[in-house]
Amino acid sequence: MSKAASLTRVAIAYVLAFGAATGWLLWGPDTRWLWLDGLLGDLVATLVVFAASRVHRNSSFYDAYWSILPPYLALYWWLAADAARDDARAWLVLGVIALWAVRLTGNWIVTFPGLHHEDWRYPLVRARAGRLELLADLVGIHLVPTLQVFLGLVPAYVVLTRSGPGLRWLDGVALVVGVGAVVLAFVADRQMQRFARERTPGQVMDRGLWAWSRHPNYFGEISFWWSLALFGIAASPADWWWLPVGGVAMLAMFLGASIPMMEQRSLERRPAYREVVARVPVLVPRPPRSARSAG
Repeated sequence: MSKAASLTRVAIAYVLAFGAATGWLLWGPDTRWLWLDGLLGDLVATLVVFAASRVHRNSSFYDAYWSILPPYLALYWWLAADAARDDARAWLVLGVIALWAVRLTGNWIVTFPGLHHEDWRYPLVRARAGRLELLADLVGIHLVPTLQVFLGLVPAYVVLTRSGPGLRWLDGVALVVGVGAVVLAFVADRQMQRFARERTPGQVMDRGLWAWSRHPNYFGEISFWWSLALFGIAASPADWWWLPVGGVAMLAMFLGASIPMMEQRSLERRPAYREVVARVPVLVPRPPRSARSAG
């Protein structure tokens, strides 16, 4: 199947998914809590995407849902709460989410080869589950990421549905972190795409941002979610102790699952990657060991 045909099928699945979610939010049972209404609509859309994944036997149908859902849910909360349309913090949060979503979805479109390809991690998850592969597909590949993204959006919910204090210095920090995260991830992606076109067999990536971090794109992704936490704390300082729950969940996912799986695969496929591991930090960018010792 061509890339264009594959993208068309994914787009149709998403239209059906978000159509079902919108129908639920407009005409489904009202829980009286906007956050719960949003979560239920989110789950309805996820189940539609899951159905498309099973029909096509390809769980990569879910991949772009990660970046398309947040602006949809944030806009729903903002409109449903009838919040003040001149609230500067709300506009900043919506802007950062939109910028992040465009960057990440655009990167997925550029790198998505078509439905003949599936993210290598998904068959591994299903194979490890054995006879429970259907459950592993539904929960591990679809529902768990949906819940993690929802947790990451909780601070945005606080900003978009409550009246908070005026802009403060923490909003400036959150804006810099959020925009900086998107720019960093964008540059890291472009560098990796250029390297993928030019590399020789067995060559490992240790150029540009990748010379300072083995996973700068993941660092940018994590930083984006922490920027939302900072916006939430600025809007509701008394809730500082629980608003970072989404950022913590994202950090745990990347450090506990995504990065170890990527590291193991790179070590198995490229022996030279061991030298990169010895020099370059795993996540937070800093000068590589050799560069620091030379100074």
